[in-house]
Amino acid sequence: MKSILQNLLLLFFATISYAQTQKPKIISPEILEDHSVVFRLHAPEANSVGIRGTMNPNFDLIPLVKNDQGIFEVTLGPFESDMYVYTFNVDGVTTVDPSNNVVIRDGSYIESRLFIPGGLTEIYDVKEVPHGKVSTVWYPAKTLDMTRRLTIYTPPGYDQSKKSYPVLYLLHGAGGDEEAWISRGRANYILDNLIAENKVEPMIVVIPNGNFRATSAPGETNLALKLEQDSAVLGAPTSMTGEIIPTSIIEDLIPYVEANYRVKANKENRALAGLSMGGYQTQMTTNLNPNTFDYIGVMSMGLYDMFGNYDEQKHISQIKAIQKANPKLYWIGCGKTDFLYESVVKLRAFYDQQGFNYTYRESEGGHSWNNWRLYLSELTPQLFK
Repeated sequence: MKSILQNLLLLFFATISYAQTQKPKIISPEILEDHSVVFRLHAPEANSVGIRGTMNPNFDLIPLVKNDQGIFEVTLGPFESDMYVYTFNVDGVTTVDPSNNVVIRDGSYIESRLFIPGGLTEIYDVKEVPHGKVSTVWYPAKTLDMTRRLTIYTPPGYDQSKKSYPVLYLLHGAGGDEEAWISRGRANYILDNLIAENKVEPMIVVIPNGNFRATSAPGETNLALKLEQDSAVLGAPTSMTGEIIPTSIIEDLIPYVEANYRVKANKENRALAGLSMGGYQTQMTTNLNPNTFDYIGVMSMGLYDMFGNYDEQKHISQIKAIQKANPKLYWIGCGKTDFLYESVVKLRAFYDQQGFNYTYRESEGGHSWNNWRLYLSELTPQLFK
């Protein structure tokens, strides 16, 4: 009996040892002292592996080199401190890094995350500070004839206090949804950390879904409705160029928030900001409703004459109305290599012609979350002052 048990134990440990030799432990990504990063993938049957990520401004596919253990490896960098995302390409198939257990989603993009410590990462990281609450809420959107889902951030202490708070309505880009500013944008941690440093006024942040046909993020949508949505193009044309979402923001979203949360329900305590498509929706919403928001932020979006049916005289009259309403801040941000950079140049020229005052922030980089996180961290300290 004893020998049988011993044999079974020997077989067990032999099996474990064999398994370990067949699948070597992989560390990926491995961040080195100089902020270079080693990426690895065990793929002995693969012919080629490449990596593509936001660490590389050109987003080129960079090959990994295979060793005699079937491990593909490459060392890249050093990189500036920030948050990046990347994927592997294995024989033409895109996949996340199986050795990295942090995966984030922005619309249809599902990618592995890389944090390079220090610098901007300190603003985005989870720290030992009081944390706000992130909730998902369903609300009636009568103008869209549906019930929709939003993400809402309430600041630290909201549940224990009786005070009312200002509100930032924060819009995502094309292809994103109501989860993007949390998953990819780190908005809640940015607010937590800046509030803890007394750099930002405690505020509520409301993140709706900006796709007019969608009720919610893909995994939260009724199956029958999702099948209908999948046959449509959610980002265009009306989400990008129409007045449906701006109308719903004014007639559905704001009334719901102001009826269900302790908010300061006036122009002086409302802000609206968005990136890319959300930047267009921010412009359109404020153009149509000049007396609703005292703080306006447009990220990576310029003059929308590119979409057709542009009426310059109508736009001029709208900007004159905003001038008369005299918002405390109209903020524009764009990266130097953003593909919409020239449209931002045109927007600024248009505003200059009208004598319209705005604050402009130009940064390195392009149409990316690296810029949009940065912009949120710089814009929010200027709100509700």
